[in-house]
Amino acid sequence: MKLFMVIVGIFIFSLTYSQEASLEDETGSGARVTFLEETHDFGDIVQGDKVEYVFAFENTGNEPLILSNVLTTCGCTATNWPRDPISPGRSGEIAVSFNSAGKMGKQNKVITVVSNAINAHSRVRIVSNVLPKKE
Repeated sequence: MKLFMVIVGIFIFSLTYSQEASLEDETGSGARVTFLEETHDFGDIVQGDKVEYVFAFENTGNEPLILSNVLTTCGCTATNWPRDPISPGRSGEIAVSFNSAGKMGKQNKVITVVSNAINAHSRVRIVSNVLPKKE
């Protein structure tokens, strides 16, 4: 029983320490991606529709922000994003397009923004409800 309590104590300590380290990272110096909106809902669209949305963001950190990649969860989603560094206090945009061909029902597509920021893997998402084509 003592061994079990020691293991539980170590586990709780490690969780607490890792959360404190994360908080330090989140408040430290460096670039920071801050999106004006993290989710966009297209609502109902018809199968085959192509829709687009632009996610605006700001570098709210104190060092230049460099986006190294923007990843999508599906080939039906494409992005266009800035390749040049974004100075502190400056803004940028990530354009996202979604092709609903071959899709049906509720769609939830996550876009992961990889950067040199403190929050290095930021996520935004688009949501839609794809309705069947009307014949």
